[in-house]
Amino acid sequence: MAQRFGGRYSPGGDARPRAEPDTDELRRARGPDPMRARRNLLFLAPVPLLFTAFSGGALGLATDLSALAMLWGGAWLTSEGVRAQAAFDARTTARRPAIPRKLFGAVLTGTGVALATLAPGAPADAGAVLAPAIFGVVAAALHVLAFGADPLRDKLAAGVDAFQSGRVARVLDEGERHLTAMREAIGRTGERALISRVARFEATVREMFARVENDPRDLTAARRWLGVYLEGARNATVKFTDLWLRSRDTDARVQYEAFLDDLEANFAARSQTLLLDDRSDLTVEIDVLRERLAREGLLRDDK
Repeated sequence: MAQRFGGRYSPGGDARPRAEPDTDELRRARGPDPMRARRNLLFLAPVPLLFTAFSGGALGLATDLSALAMLWGGAWLTSEGVRAQAAFDARTTARRPAIPRKLFGAVLTGTGVALATLAPGAPADAGAVLAPAIFGVVAAALHVLAFGADPLRDKLAAGVDAFQSGRVARVLDEGERHLTAMREAIGRTGERALISRVARFEATVREMFARVENDPRDLTAARRWLGVYLEGARNATVKFTDLWLRSRDTDARVQYEAFLDDLEANFAARSQTLLLDDRSDLTVEIDVLRERLAREGLLRDDK
């Protein structure tokens, strides 16, 4: 999507000074994008089928176009699977993807290659069928080698039971959906400064994600923040985007950015409170252990 460039001296620009968007923040706003070259190659490789489809009669046309559809469908599923894998790897606690997209992508890719190498109208002997099948199996195997398999098990935090990890994963999945909706909504404005601003807010929220992942006991204290408040931020972002695209209301933009400033400061303060609570718990544990060792005469007197 094209992004609008403008500043305080541009027509209709905001006269208030604003920090330049940070490249890393814009990259985070677009989300993880691993194996980009490989994924793009999956979309480009089947393009010649568009030209060969119209040179082999009706049967050749149907075969090549079917192969093209399967290859592009496999490429799309693989692309989504790679993004899901990146999100899974970035989390300490995560549930496995509900749909093994990369596996289905490998099956579609293999089937598409088999169709593309099939010779329509050729004698129906064993060789005419066996060769495309071999090409398809090899293509599917190479696909798995190139992109790997989908996560098949939930990722649990060390020392945390499956039930507690499941609760954390569900709350964080909900939070991820809210952040994704915010990122997609503000991306429709094409305003680099706004996209960067939402990315900074997202980075602050992810600090709370990390706190809860590392210590699921903090989930109770953070649940309202990752649910109700984050949902409110998402709704405000969607409504602001719709208003901005209709009217370019600078007053609404000022109010929205002030709202993000306040909410981000509160998220950061809450994350810091969770960290201090963790330190307090550690201090209590140490004091209790020292007191017990002292009662048993095992604590060395340093005086």
